[in-house]
Amino acid sequence: MSAAEKVPHILALLDRYYPEAHVTLNFTNPLELLVATVLSAQCTDVRVNQVTPALFKRYPTAKDYAAAPLAELEDMIRPTGFYHNKAKSLKALCQALVERYGGEVPASLEELVKLPGVGRKTANVILGNAFGLPGIVVDTHLGRVAQRLGLTREKDPVKIEFDLMALIPKDRWVKFSHQMIWHGRQICESRRPKCAQCPLLPHCDAGPKFLKGSKAA
Repeated sequence: MSAAEKVPHILALLDRYYPEAHVTLNFTNPLELLVATVLSAQCTDVRVNQVTPALFKRYPTAKDYAAAPLAELEDMIRPTGFYHNKAKSLKALCQALVERYGGEVPASLEELVKLPGVGRKTANVILGNAFGLPGIVVDTHLGRVAQRLGLTREKDPVKIEFDLMALIPKDRWVKFSHQMIWHGRQICESRRPKCAQCPLLPHCDAGPKFLKGSKAA
C-alpha cells in the first residue's frame, strides 16, 4: 500500500484514538504562545506551564520582554532549562516584534520565520493554534512517527513537512499535527515503541520489524 493509500486509514484511526488532541501549552494570545513555544525547547510542556503564569503576568507585552533586565528574565524562566540562551532569544525576538510589527505577532509563515530564533516548526505552532491557519508542526515526535509509518523517507524536518503537506488534506494539517505528536509521546516512543498496543500497526512499515526484534530478544 502506498503512502497516499494509507493516509485515509491513518487519519480515521487518529480521529478514533485521539479525538481531543490539542496543544498542551497554556496561552491566551499569540505572544504568550510564542513565548511558551520558545521555552518548550528541551523542556516538557508541563514544566513550561508551571513557569508561564507568573511570566505572562510580569511581561504582558513584547515591549515588556524587550525592556526586561536579562538577569530578571533568566531567573523567571530558570526551571525550563537553558535559561541563559532562552532569555537572550526572548529579548531579541520581542525586540524584533516591537521594531517591525508594533509588538504584535505576525500571522504569516513568511513573516514569522524572519523573526530571530523562529523556524518553520515554531511558526506553524503559532499559525495553527493562535490564528487557526493551516500548518504541519514537524517536531521530533511527528517526524519519527511519519518515518515509521512510511509517510516520508526524509530526515530533514522541512522536507518531512513538504512530504506530509502533499499527502494530508490541508484542512487536517493542524489536527493531524496534534494527533501525531500525542501518538509519538504515548505509543510510538523513540527507543521502546509500544507496537503491540499501537492502533496504527496495520499501516506501519516499522512496527512489524520492532515486534520481530522484541520477540527475538
